[in-house]
Amino acid sequence: MRNLKLGRWNVDMKGVGFSLFFVALAWLVMNIVPDLAFAEEEVKPPTNAELKIIADTMWLLIAGMLVFFMNTGFAMLESGLCRAKNTVNILSKNVIVFAMASLSYWIVGWGFMYGEGTSFIGLNDFFLSVPGNEGEVPKLASFFFQLVFAATAATIVSGAVAERIKYPSFFVFSFLLVAIIYPVSGQWTWGGGWLAELGFADFAGSTIVHAVGGWAALTGAIILGPRLGRYTDAGMKPMPGHSMSLATLGMFILWLGWFGFNPGSQLAADAGPIAHITVTTNMAAAAGVIAATFATYLRLGKPDISMALNGGLAGLVGITAGCDGVSVFGAVVIGAIAGVIVVYSVLFFDKIKIDDPVGALSVHLVNGTWGTLAVGFFNTESGLFYGGGAGQLVTQVIGILSIGAFVVVVSATLWLIIKAVMGLRVSSEEEHEGLDLGEHGMEAYPEFTGSKTSAY
Repeated sequence: MRNLKLGRWNVDMKGVGFSLFFVALAWLVMNIVPDLAFAEEEVKPPTNAELKIIADTMWLLIAGMLVFFMNTGFAMLESGLCRAKNTVNILSKNVIVFAMASLSYWIVGWGFMYGEGTSFIGLNDFFLSVPGNEGEVPKLASFFFQLVFAATAATIVSGAVAERIKYPSFFVFSFLLVAIIYPVSGQWTWGGGWLAELGFADFAGSTIVHAVGGWAALTGAIILGPRLGRYTDAGMKPMPGHSMSLATLGMFILWLGWFGFNPGSQLAADAGPIAHITVTTNMAAAAGVIAATFATYLRLGKPDISMALNGGLAGLVGITAGCDGVSVFGAVVIGAIAGVIVVYSVLFFDKIKIDDPVGALSVHLVNGTWGTLAVGFFNTESGLFYGGGAGQLVTQVIGILSIGAFVVVVSATLWLIIKAVMGLRVSSEEEHEGLDLGEHGMEAYPEFTGSKTSAY
Protein backbone atom coordinates (compact mmCIF):
# COMPACT_ATOMS: atom_id res chain seq x y z
CA MET A 1 0.00 0.00 0.00
CA ARG A 2 1.59 3.29 -1.14
CA ASN A 3 -0.83 5.75 0.54
CA LEU A 4 -2.83 5.75 3.76
CA LYS A 5 -5.94 7.91 4.07
CA LEU A 6 -6.14 9.50 7.52
CA GLY A 7 -9.05 11.89 7.56
CA ARG A 8 -8.18 14.84 5.40
CA TRP A 9 -4.48 13.75 5.08
CA ASN A 10 -3.15 11.40 2.46
CA VAL A 11 0.07 9.84 3.93
CA ASP A 12 2.83 8.55 1.60
CA MET A 13 3.83 5.30 3.31
CA LYS A 14 6.91 4.89 1.12
CA GLY A 15 8.29 8.22 2.35
CA VAL A 16 7.50 7.30 5.93
CA GLY A 17 9.41 4.05 5.49
CA PHE A 18 12.53 5.82 4.19
CA SER A 19 12.39 8.31 7.07
CA LEU A 20 12.19 5.57 9.66
CA PHE A 21 15.08 3.75 8.01
CA PHE A 22 17.40 6.76 8.20
CA VAL A 23 16.37 7.52 11.78
CA ALA A 24 17.24 3.94 12.74
CA LEU A 25 20.55 4.17 10.86
CA ALA A 26 21.48 7.40 12.59
CA TRP A 27 20.72 5.85 15.97
CA LEU A 28 22.97 2.89 15.17
CA VAL A 29 25.86 5.18 14.11
CA MET A 30 25.54 7.30 17.22
CA ASN A 31 25.12 4.53 19.74
CA ILE A 32 26.22 1.11 18.53
CA VAL A 33 29.18 1.84 16.20
CA PRO A 34 31.27 3.86 18.73
CA ASP A 35 30.86 1.07 21.27
CA LEU A 36 32.05 -1.50 18.73
CA ALA A 37 34.98 0.66 17.55
CA PHE A 38 36.36 1.28 21.01
CA ALA A 39 35.34 -1.95 22.68
CA GLU A 40 38.85 -3.37 22.53
CA GLU A 41 40.88 -0.16 23.06
CA GLU A 42 39.52 2.70 25.10
CA VAL A 43 40.87 6.19 24.20
CA LYS A 44 42.76 7.59 27.17
CA PRO A 45 43.17 11.33 27.78
CA PRO A 46 46.76 12.61 27.68
CA THR A 47 48.66 12.49 30.94
CA ASN A 48 49.93 15.57 32.71
CA ALA A 49 53.44 14.76 31.52
CA GLU A 50 52.27 14.55 27.90
CA LEU A 51 50.36 17.82 28.21
CA LYS A 52 53.51 19.44 29.64
CA ILE A 53 55.54 18.31 26.62
CA ILE A 54 52.90 19.72 24.27
CA ALA A 55 52.87 23.07 26.10
CA ASP A 56 56.67 23.23 26.24
CA THR A 57 56.95 22.44 22.54
CA MET A 58 54.41 25.07 21.52
CA TRP A 59 56.06 27.70 23.71
CA LEU A 60 59.52 26.90 22.34
CA LEU A 61 58.32 27.13 18.73
CA ILE A 62 56.39 30.37 19.29
CA ALA A 63 59.37 31.94 21.07
CA GLY A 64 61.63 30.79 18.24
CA MET A 65 59.31 32.41 15.72
CA LEU A 66 59.54 35.70 17.64
CA VAL A 67 63.33 35.47 17.53
CA PHE A 68 63.15 34.70 13.81
CA PHE A 69 61.07 37.88 13.34
CA MET A 70 64.01 39.81 14.84
CA ASN A 71 65.68 39.41 11.45
CA THR A 72 63.18 41.96 10.17
CA GLY A 73 64.17 44.28 13.01
CA PHE A 74 67.87 43.96 12.25
CA ALA A 75 67.22 44.63 8.56
CA MET A 76 65.15 47.75 9.27
CA LEU A 77 67.48 49.11 11.96
CA GLU A 78 70.66 48.57 9.98
CA SER A 79 69.33 49.90 6.69
CA GLY A 80 67.81 52.94 8.41
CA LEU A 81 71.09 53.83 10.15
CA CYS A 82 73.08 53.53 6.92
CA ARG A 83 73.02 55.62 3.74
CA ALA A 84 70.35 55.14 1.09
CA LYS A 85 72.84 54.07 -1.58
CA ASN A 86 73.60 50.88 0.37
CA THR A 87 70.06 49.86 1.34
CA VAL A 88 69.64 46.95 -1.09
CA ASN A 89 73.00 45.54 -0.04
CA ILE A 90 72.11 45.66 3.65
CA LEU A 91 68.67 44.14 3.14
CA SER A 92 70.15 41.39 1.01
CA LYS A 93 72.79 40.59 3.62
CA ASN A 94 70.14 40.24 6.29
CA VAL A 95 68.21 37.81 4.09
CA ILE A 96 71.19 35.74 3.08
CA VAL A 97 72.66 35.52 6.57
CA PHE A 98 69.65 33.65 7.96
CA ALA A 99 69.57 31.32 4.98
CA MET A 100 73.29 30.58 5.36
CA ALA A 101 72.95 30.12 9.11
CA SER A 102 70.12 27.61 8.64
CA LEU A 103 72.21 25.38 6.41
CA SER A 104 75.45 25.83 8.32
CA TYR A 105 73.91 25.05 11.71
CA TRP A 106 72.13 21.99 10.32
CA ILE A 107 75.25 20.61 8.63
CA VAL A 108 77.79 21.00 11.46
CA GLY A 109 76.89 23.74 13.94
CA TRP A 110 74.35 21.77 15.97
CA GLY A 111 76.70 18.79 16.17
CA PHE A 112 79.64 20.89 17.40
CA MET A 113 77.41 22.56 20.00
CA TYR A 114 75.20 19.74 21.29
CA GLY A 115 76.69 16.51 19.96
CA GLU A 116 78.42 14.06 22.27
CA GLY A 117 82.15 14.68 22.49
CA THR A 118 84.51 16.41 24.89
CA SER A 119 84.21 19.38 27.23
CA PHE A 120 85.38 21.59 24.36
CA ILE A 121 83.51 20.40 21.26
CA GLY A 122 80.73 18.05 20.17
CA LEU A 123 81.72 15.31 17.75
CA ASN A 124 78.50 13.79 16.39
CA ASP A 125 74.89 14.56 15.41
CA PHE A 126 75.89 16.37 12.23
CA PHE A 127 72.93 16.78 9.85
CA LEU A 128 70.74 15.98 12.91
CA SER A 129 71.69 12.34 12.46
CA VAL A 130 71.09 11.20 16.06
CA PRO A 131 67.43 10.46 16.95
CA GLY A 132 65.82 12.48 19.72
CA ASN A 133 64.73 10.99 23.03
CA GLU A 134 61.17 9.87 23.73
CA GLY A 135 59.32 11.70 26.45
CA GLU A 136 60.98 15.06 25.74
CA VAL A 137 60.32 18.14 23.65
CA PRO A 138 60.87 17.01 20.03
CA LYS A 139 64.45 17.45 18.95
CA LEU A 140 63.47 19.43 15.86
CA ALA A 141 61.74 22.03 18.06
CA SER A 142 64.93 22.46 20.08
CA PHE A 143 66.97 22.64 16.89
CA PHE A 144 64.80 25.42 15.46
CA PHE A 145 65.02 27.46 18.65
CA GLN A 146 68.81 27.16 18.81
CA LEU A 147 69.12 27.89 15.08
CA VAL A 148 67.50 31.32 15.35
CA PHE A 149 69.97 32.21 18.10
CA ALA A 150 72.90 31.16 15.93
CA ALA A 151 71.60 33.32 13.09
CA THR A 152 71.37 36.30 15.47
CA ALA A 153 75.09 36.06 16.24
CA ALA A 154 75.88 36.17 12.53
CA THR A 155 73.51 39.08 11.87
CA ILE A 156 75.34 41.25 14.42
CA VAL A 157 78.44 41.25 12.21
CA SER A 158 76.56 42.73 9.28
CA GLY A 159 76.08 46.16 10.84
CA ALA A 160 79.68 46.72 11.89
CA VAL A 161 81.09 45.95 8.41
CA ALA A 162 78.30 47.69 6.49
CA GLU A 163 78.81 49.94 3.47
CA ARG A 164 82.22 48.59 2.39
CA ILE A 165 82.41 44.78 2.52
CA LYS A 166 82.17 42.52 -0.52
CA TYR A 167 78.93 40.60 -0.60
CA PRO A 168 80.46 37.14 -1.31
CA SER A 169 83.06 37.61 1.43
CA PHE A 170 80.38 38.35 4.00
CA PHE A 171 78.46 35.34 2.70
CA VAL A 172 81.40 33.02 3.40
CA PHE A 173 82.24 34.46 6.82
CA SER A 174 78.63 34.11 7.98
CA PHE A 175 78.64 30.43 7.07
CA LEU A 176 81.91 29.83 8.97
CA LEU A 177 80.82 31.82 12.02
CA VAL A 178 77.74 29.64 12.49
CA ALA A 179 79.61 26.46 11.55
CA ILE A 180 82.62 26.88 13.84
CA ILE A 181 82.91 29.95 16.07
CA TYR A 182 79.43 30.19 17.57
CA PRO A 183 78.80 26.47 18.20
CA VAL A 184 82.19 25.76 19.76
CA SER A 185 81.92 28.61 22.25
CA GLY A 186 78.28 27.64 22.77
CA GLN A 187 79.29 24.07 23.58
CA TRP A 188 81.51 25.34 26.39
CA THR A 189 78.42 26.83 28.02
CA TRP A 190 74.95 25.74 26.89
CA GLY A 191 76.30 22.46 25.56
CA GLY A 192 77.48 21.43 29.02
CA GLY A 193 81.19 22.05 28.37
CA TRP A 194 83.97 23.21 30.64
CA LEU A 195 82.58 26.69 31.37
CA ALA A 196 79.22 25.23 32.34
CA GLU A 197 81.01 22.84 34.70
CA LEU A 198 82.81 25.85 36.17
CA GLY A 199 79.48 27.57 36.90
CA PHE A 200 79.53 30.26 34.22
CA ALA A 201 76.04 31.79 33.93
CA ASP A 202 74.64 33.30 30.73
CA PHE A 203 70.93 32.52 30.68
CA ALA A 204 69.98 33.76 27.20
CA GLY A 205 73.27 34.80 25.62
CA SER A 206 74.74 38.20 26.51
CA THR A 207 78.13 36.65 25.80
CA ILE A 208 77.26 33.42 24.00
CA VAL A 209 75.25 35.21 21.30
CA HIS A 210 75.84 38.95 21.47
CA ALA A 211 79.48 39.26 22.54
CA VAL A 212 80.46 36.40 20.22
CA GLY A 213 78.90 38.27 17.31
CA GLY A 214 80.45 41.48 18.63
CA TRP A 215 84.01 40.10 18.82
CA ALA A 216 83.71 38.73 15.29
CA ALA A 217 82.38 42.11 14.15
CA LEU A 218 85.23 43.96 15.86
CA THR A 219 87.94 41.92 14.14
CA GLY A 220 86.17 42.35 10.82
CA ALA A 221 85.80 46.12 11.24
CA ILE A 222 89.50 46.49 12.14
CA ILE A 223 90.77 44.35 9.25
CA LEU A 224 88.33 45.95 6.81
CA GLY A 225 89.11 49.51 7.85
CA PRO A 226 86.76 52.52 8.05
CA ARG A 227 84.53 53.84 5.28
CA LEU A 228 86.15 56.27 2.86
CA GLY A 229 86.21 59.78 4.27
CA ARG A 230 84.96 58.77 7.70
CA TYR A 231 88.08 59.94 9.55
CA THR A 232 90.18 62.83 8.26
CA ASP A 233 92.78 65.20 9.63
CA ALA A 234 89.92 67.54 10.43
CA GLY A 235 88.21 64.91 12.56
CA MET A 236 85.33 62.48 12.22
CA LYS A 237 82.94 63.15 9.33
CA PRO A 238 79.28 62.41 10.17
CA MET A 239 77.60 59.90 7.85
CA PRO A 240 74.00 59.93 9.09
CA GLY A 241 71.55 57.17 8.34
CA HIS A 242 68.95 57.80 5.67
CA SER A 243 65.79 56.81 7.60
CA MET A 244 65.20 57.19 11.31
CA SER A 245 61.69 55.86 10.64
CA LEU A 246 63.06 52.50 9.50
CA ALA A 247 65.56 52.46 12.37
CA THR A 248 62.83 53.13 14.94
CA LEU A 249 60.60 50.45 13.45
CA GLY A 250 63.52 48.05 13.57
CA MET A 251 64.21 48.76 17.23
CA PHE A 252 60.59 48.13 18.23
CA ILE A 253 60.55 44.85 16.28
CA LEU A 254 63.73 43.78 18.07
CA TRP A 255 62.22 44.77 21.42
CA LEU A 256 59.21 42.58 20.62
CA GLY A 257 61.43 39.72 19.49
CA TRP A 258 63.31 39.83 22.78
CA PHE A 259 60.13 38.62 24.49
CA GLY A 260 60.84 35.37 22.67
CA PHE A 261 64.61 35.57 23.03
CA ASN A 262 64.79 35.79 26.83
CA PRO A 263 61.58 34.13 28.10
CA GLY A 264 61.95 31.41 25.46
CA SER A 265 65.32 30.51 26.92
CA GLN A 266 63.45 29.04 29.88
CA LEU A 267 62.91 26.17 27.37
CA ALA A 268 59.63 25.29 29.04
CA ALA A 269 56.16 26.77 29.49
CA ASP A 270 56.73 27.60 33.17
CA ALA A 271 54.35 30.46 33.97
CA GLY A 272 56.17 32.10 36.88
CA PRO A 273 59.68 32.20 35.41
CA ILE A 274 58.42 33.32 31.98
CA ALA A 275 56.46 36.20 33.51
CA HIS A 276 59.45 37.28 35.61
CA ILE A 277 61.84 37.16 32.66
CA THR A 278 59.44 39.12 30.46
CA VAL A 279 59.18 41.93 33.00
CA THR A 280 62.92 42.14 33.73
CA THR A 281 63.59 42.19 29.99
CA ASN A 282 61.13 45.02 29.37
CA MET A 283 62.25 47.13 32.32
CA ALA A 284 65.91 46.94 31.34
CA ALA A 285 65.07 48.10 27.82
CA ALA A 286 62.99 51.00 29.11
CA ALA A 287 65.74 52.09 31.49
CA GLY A 288 68.27 51.87 28.66
CA VAL A 289 66.25 54.20 26.44
CA ILE A 290 65.85 56.81 29.18
CA ALA A 291 69.47 56.62 30.36
CA ALA A 292 70.86 56.92 26.83
CA THR A 293 68.61 59.91 26.14
CA PHE A 294 69.82 61.76 29.23
CA ALA A 295 73.43 60.77 28.54
CA THR A 296 73.26 62.35 25.09
CA TYR A 297 71.71 65.47 26.63
CA LEU A 298 74.68 65.73 28.98
CA ARG A 299 77.38 64.78 26.47
CA LEU A 300 76.09 66.23 23.19
CA GLY A 301 73.68 68.92 24.30
CA LYS A 302 70.64 67.46 22.52
CA PRO A 303 68.85 64.09 22.54
CA ASP A 304 69.87 61.82 19.67
CA ILE A 305 67.21 59.38 18.47
CA SER A 306 69.80 56.92 17.18
CA MET A 307 71.44 56.86 20.61
CA ALA A 308 68.05 56.34 22.28
CA LEU A 309 67.34 53.41 19.95
CA ASN A 310 70.70 51.85 20.72
CA GLY A 311 70.13 52.57 24.41
CA GLY A 312 67.06 50.37 24.37
CA LEU A 313 68.93 47.62 22.57
CA ALA A 314 71.85 47.96 24.98
CA GLY A 315 69.46 47.45 27.89
CA LEU A 316 68.06 44.35 26.21
CA VAL A 317 71.52 42.91 25.56
CA GLY A 318 72.63 43.79 29.08
CA ILE A 319 69.74 41.97 30.78
CA THR A 320 69.94 38.88 28.57
CA ALA A 321 72.50 37.02 30.69
CA GLY A 322 70.77 37.51 34.02
CA CYS A 323 67.10 38.07 33.21
CA ASP A 324 66.07 34.92 35.09
CA GLY A 325 67.92 35.62 38.32
CA VAL A 326 67.81 39.36 38.99
CA SER A 327 65.08 41.41 40.62
CA VAL A 328 63.02 43.95 38.69
CA PHE A 329 64.97 46.72 40.43
CA GLY A 330 68.23 45.04 39.47
CA ALA A 331 67.03 44.87 35.86
CA VAL A 332 66.35 48.61 35.84
CA VAL A 333 69.84 49.34 37.17
CA ILE A 334 71.48 46.99 34.64
CA GLY A 335 69.52 48.56 31.78
CA ALA A 336 70.26 52.13 32.88
CA ILE A 337 73.99 51.45 33.11
CA ALA A 338 73.86 49.83 29.68
CA GLY A 339 72.16 52.92 28.25
CA VAL A 340 74.95 55.16 29.50
CA ILE A 341 77.66 52.76 28.42
CA VAL A 342 76.40 52.57 24.83
CA VAL A 343 76.61 56.36 24.34
CA TYR A 344 80.19 56.66 25.53
CA SER A 345 81.20 53.44 23.80
CA VAL A 346 80.03 54.75 20.40
CA LEU A 347 82.07 57.92 20.95
CA PHE A 348 85.08 55.86 22.06
CA PHE A 349 85.14 53.67 18.95
CA ASP A 350 84.97 56.77 16.77
CA LYS A 351 87.80 58.31 18.76
CA ILE A 352 90.09 55.33 18.07
CA LYS A 353 88.87 55.26 14.43
CA ILE A 354 87.10 51.93 14.42
CA ASP A 355 84.17 52.52 12.09
CA ASP A 356 80.87 50.95 13.14
CA PRO A 357 78.03 52.45 11.10
CA VAL A 358 75.18 51.21 13.32
CA GLY A 359 76.76 50.95 16.79
CA ALA A 360 76.76 47.15 16.79
CA LEU A 361 80.02 46.91 18.73
CA SER A 362 78.75 49.17 21.48
CA VAL A 363 75.37 47.46 21.74
CA HIS A 364 76.36 43.80 21.41
CA LEU A 365 80.03 43.46 22.35
CA VAL A 366 80.40 46.07 25.07
CA ASN A 367 76.99 45.59 26.65
CA GLY A 368 77.04 41.85 26.15
CA THR A 369 80.17 41.91 28.28
CA TRP A 370 78.55 44.24 30.82
CA GLY A 371 75.45 42.05 31.05
CA THR A 372 77.52 38.95 31.70
CA LEU A 373 79.48 40.72 34.43
CA ALA A 374 76.24 42.03 35.93
CA VAL A 375 75.19 38.48 36.81
CA GLY A 376 78.09 38.39 39.25
CA PHE A 377 76.79 41.55 40.93
CA PHE A 378 72.99 41.38 40.73
CA ASN A 379 71.97 37.71 40.78
CA THR A 380 69.78 37.37 43.86
CA GLU A 381 71.35 34.06 44.88
CA SER A 382 75.02 34.25 43.85
CA GLY A 383 75.63 37.94 43.19
CA LEU A 384 78.12 40.03 45.12
CA PHE A 385 75.49 42.65 46.04
CA TYR A 386 73.25 39.95 47.54
CA GLY A 387 75.80 38.28 49.79
CA GLY A 388 76.95 35.67 47.31
CA GLY A 389 80.59 36.64 47.44
CA ALA A 390 82.92 37.20 44.50
CA GLY A 391 82.99 33.61 43.24
CA GLN A 392 80.31 34.07 40.56
CA LEU A 393 81.90 37.32 39.40
CA VAL A 394 85.28 35.64 38.98
CA THR A 395 83.70 32.82 37.00
CA GLN A 396 81.96 35.35 34.76
CA VAL A 397 85.27 37.08 34.05
CA ILE A 398 86.91 33.76 33.16
CA GLY A 399 84.11 32.99 30.73
CA ILE A 400 84.18 36.43 29.12
CA LEU A 401 87.94 36.36 28.59
CA SER A 402 88.04 32.75 27.37
CA ILE A 403 85.24 33.15 24.83
CA GLY A 404 86.55 36.55 23.74
CA ALA A 405 90.07 35.24 23.11
CA PHE A 406 88.77 32.24 21.18
CA VAL A 407 86.47 34.31 18.97
CA VAL A 408 89.07 36.99 18.25
CA VAL A 409 91.75 34.50 17.22
CA VAL A 410 89.52 32.32 15.06
CA SER A 411 87.53 35.13 13.47
CA ALA A 412 90.65 37.17 12.70
CA THR A 413 92.17 34.09 11.07
CA LEU A 414 89.07 33.54 8.97
CA TRP A 415 88.82 37.21 7.96
CA LEU A 416 92.47 37.23 6.85
CA ILE A 417 92.09 34.00 4.87
CA ILE A 418 88.99 35.37 3.13
CA LYS A 419 90.85 38.62 2.44
CA ALA A 420 93.76 36.75 0.85
CA VAL A 421 91.59 34.43 -1.23
CA MET A 422 88.58 36.55 -2.19
CA GLY A 423 89.27 40.05 -1.03
CA LEU A 424 87.21 41.83 1.63
CA ARG A 425 86.62 45.36 0.51
CA VAL A 426 84.87 46.78 -2.52
CA SER A 427 86.72 49.25 -4.74
CA SER A 428 86.78 52.93 -3.81
CA GLU A 429 84.66 53.71 -6.90
CA GLU A 430 82.05 51.17 -5.88
CA GLU A 431 82.01 52.41 -2.30
CA HIS A 432 81.57 55.99 -3.48
CA GLU A 433 78.75 55.11 -5.88
CA GLY A 434 77.07 52.78 -3.41
CA LEU A 435 77.04 49.02 -2.98
CA ASP A 436 73.50 48.76 -4.31
CA LEU A 437 74.67 49.45 -7.84
CA GLY A 438 78.13 47.91 -7.56
CA GLU A 439 77.16 44.67 -5.85
CA HIS A 440 73.56 44.21 -6.96
CA GLY A 441 72.92 46.39 -10.00
CA MET A 442 69.78 47.90 -8.49
CA GLU A 443 68.65 50.65 -6.15
CA ALA A 444 66.24 50.81 -3.23
CA TYR A 445 64.82 54.22 -4.15
CA PRO A 446 65.23 54.71 -7.92
CA GLU A 447 62.34 57.17 -8.19
CA PHE A 448 63.95 59.55 -5.71
CA THR A 449 67.60 59.32 -6.69
CA GLY A 450 67.36 59.21 -10.47
CA SER A 451 67.81 55.56 -11.38
CA LYS A 452 71.11 54.40 -12.80
CA THR A 453 69.96 50.80 -12.96
CA SER A 454 70.07 49.26 -16.39
CA ALA A 455 66.74 47.94 -17.70
CA TYR A 456 66.36 44.20 -18.16
